[in-house]
Amino acid sequence: MDRQIVAELAPTGVVRAAINMGNFLLVTGKTASGDPQGVAPDMAAEIASRLGVPVRYVPFERPSTLADAAGTDTWDIGLIGAEPQRAAKITFTDAYCEIEATYLVQPGSPHQTAADVDRAGVRISVRRGAAYCLWLERNIKHATVLSFEAADAPLNQFVTEKLDALAGLRPGLLDDVKKVPGGKILPGNFMTVQQAIGTAKPNAAGAKFLQEFVADAKASGLVARLIEKHHVAGLSVAP
Repeated sequence: MDRQIVAELAPTGVVRAAINMGNFLLVTGKTASGDPQGVAPDMAAEIASRLGVPVRYVPFERPSTLADAAGTDTWDIGLIGAEPQRAAKITFTDAYCEIEATYLVQPGSPHQTAADVDRAGVRISVRRGAAYCLWLERNIKHATVLSFEAADAPLNQFVTEKLDALAGLRPGLLDDVKKVPGGKILPGNFMTVQQAIGTAKPNAAGAKFLQEFVADAKASGLVARLIEKHHVAGLSVAP
């Protein structure tokens, strides 16, 4: 293994892998010692194995705080949704898997597809800092995006304030719709969250290694096997 790659991705002798604990599809549990389990932790462990060093997980409750910590010597690789707002400090690989994001709408809603929601007067509830929230803030032209900090706040506000749409990952909305009698999840998606692996901008050799790793992980079937291993519904291998 090239010493420069190891120096960039494991400068302390271990790969410090930042994990977004809020992604219930990529982190599906914890070990007895408290380490995260799931597709993302297993991808990080495989990277460390190929570098010939141990892995140490650095958990973050939110993707936004994980991204904000880039370049602060807190983590070496970060497993997170690749969004342009985050790319200022992070070099991302191509996506290794993707997750559909769509809307839950109120009973009797006139909206039939995800594309119908971007209309004047429509209020969209969303979790602040999520990759799909960043996409909405960048792309919604006519509707109003209302972002909320707490995990349960978007659904609560959608219900209590009778907001028009709740944006979220389709697997999560399948649970949320049970709390909204008569509500419906719109077909299709407004975007897919592209889950990738990133490292700080200065790590050019490390970024090239990670890109090649992701390409191999998809082509070899590793990503598909990890999704099957952890029994994750709603997660697909990225094209």
